[in-house]
Amino acid sequence: MDTHRDAHVAAVLSVTGAVLAAGEFPATAAGCRDLLKWAMKLGTVRRAGVEGTGSFGASLSRSLLAQGIGVLT
Repeated sequence: MDTHRDAHVAAVLSVTGAVLAAGEFPATAAGCRDLLKWAMKLGTVRRAGVEGTGSFGASLSRSLLAQGIGVLT
């Protein structure tokens, strides 16, 4: 995920690395929940690559970790 102040951009990849979908979500608590719900519709989410875990992606990272999803930086 590419994190920014106002929005996060995410891509869901298959186990072989193919892009299944991409989307943009508000960088808010509700946006983080919507992003995860969207990704989970495409399959089991076990881990996520998050850019900016120490800044714009910090709250998104905490949200994913709270759901048991591994965060790769």
